[in-house]
Amino acid sequence: MRTKLVRDAIVITASRLFYKQGYSNTGINQIIAEAKISKSALYQHFPSKEDLLMAYLEKTGEETIAALRDITQQEAVPQTKLLAIFEYLEKLVQEEEFYGCHFLNMVYEIPENATRIRETLKKQKDNIRMLFTEILAPIGKEALADEVYTLFEGALIGNKIHSDPWPIISAKNTLQRII
Repeated sequence: MRTKLVRDAIVITASRLFYKQGYSNTGINQIIAEAKISKSALYQHFPSKEDLLMAYLEKTGEETIAALRDITQQEAVPQTKLLAIFEYLEKLVQEEEFYGCHFLNMVYEIPENATRIRETLKKQKDNIRMLFTEILAPIGKEALADEVYTLFEGALIGNKIHSDPWPIISAKNTLQRII
């Protein structure tokens, strides 16, 4: 297999397993077996499991922001852009293969001293906050970005706890009142 194909196979496999099972519950040997690669191939691309986690978080972060931007580009008005994000979340959490926010799931698994990982998680979440700021800027309400972000994160956490879309629906209703 070519080098890029091997790397991609490793990241795709690890991403699926980390998301579904969790980082701590996913072993290197399982990734090797399911990616159908050798141990040396894995370590050639990723010297440590943490390096593989970083690749997963970076890939997932890019995909998440791209998906949210695509959703907002389908709307013309800032208010409907934000509501579209929450409507997307409402549909997303009801999918069979939804196991929670990739990044919030990791926050609870990673020790406090895992600075490199925590900075990557924070960067991804800051990108979402910046997206809300960009959306609200044309109507002069960018100061509400942190409130919208808090609703967004709270809705995801509430959904994870209750396994029900009501926290997202509630957050969307609150959003309609504040914008």
